[in-house]
Amino acid sequence: MQLEELGYQAKAVVKGNSIVVVTDENVEKLYLNRCMQSLKCEGFDVYSFVVPPGEESKSGMQYLKLMNALAEIPLTRTDALVALGGGVVGDLAGFAAATYLRGIPVIQVPTTLLAAVDSSIGGKTAINIPAGKNLVGAFHRPALILRDASILESLPKTIYQDGMAEVIKYGVLADSDLFNLLCDKAAASSQMNEIIDRCAEIKTRIVEEDEFDTGVRQLLNFGHTIGHAIEKAADFTVSHGKAVAKGMTMIAEISKKQGWCSEETADRIVEILNLYEFDLSIAQSKDVLYDIMKTDKKRKGGYIDLVVPEEIGCCRLQRVTIEELGEIL
Repeated sequence: MQLEELGYQAKAVVKGNSIVVVTDENVEKLYLNRCMQSLKCEGFDVYSFVVPPGEESKSGMQYLKLMNALAEIPLTRTDALVALGGGVVGDLAGFAAATYLRGIPVIQVPTTLLAAVDSSIGGKTAINIPAGKNLVGAFHRPALILRDASILESLPKTIYQDGMAEVIKYGVLADSDLFNLLCDKAAASSQMNEIIDRCAEIKTRIVEEDEFDTGVRQLLNFGHTIGHAIEKAADFTVSHGKAVAKGMTMIAEISKKQGWCSEETADRIVEILNLYEFDLSIAQSKDVLYDIMKTDKKRKGGYIDLVVPEEIGCCRLQRVTIEELGEIL
């Protein structure tokens, strides 16, 4: 779909007259006018809420500012939000939609590869607090996801690379054919639209089976438990995708040492991340990462379930105690 179709598509899922477009300052310059014009052409009253770019905007402060802005309009239960941006904007707008008036519709319009293949799908929304990433959140599935391929094709290299970490993740956990395709960068580049659709289908299928993250959906966290700890330890100067790449590397190496996967499987994961030019070095000490991981939202009492690779295309949950976690890092 094209961004210009947003208004027409929104008509089918929004019963009210007002829509607030949430975006960041970078995306505002590129796409906000096109987005708002499409909505206005379909008769919506359109407002915007713009935040600074970066993980710092996924905060309680920005959340409260947004909630107050919605109340001042005032938005009603039949109105909606549009999340125009990457993962940060999608999380912030999604959580606001989940909680304002106990829930209003949200439309996700991802402008990054990472958001298109992962964070815009499935309804996980959250903000960060000082204790950790995504510790305050809700499940709130979008009423509509609009992916404009022309936006995704024009991404800067560093933003594109962030998304490739999630694409590689899908290959490792659910699709060995996708993984093998990604090993040929030229072939993968020429088929990127199909790859995006494939990743979206994988996540949608898993979410349909386990909407509230109590079983198979937890496999989507491959690389994320350690990745989130790296992000927080680096004060979010390491982007999400690059942190996930480091996390996948670390859990692959741990899995090899613990006998949870073969040496070949672990090595192939590291090799493909090197192929896509990720910096896989980890500056933070294991003690620092361990202290952060002890407060991870996936912890259950005295243990945590790690997502570990069995082979390319298949991951599983490995339960470890918090004490064991410290020993294997």
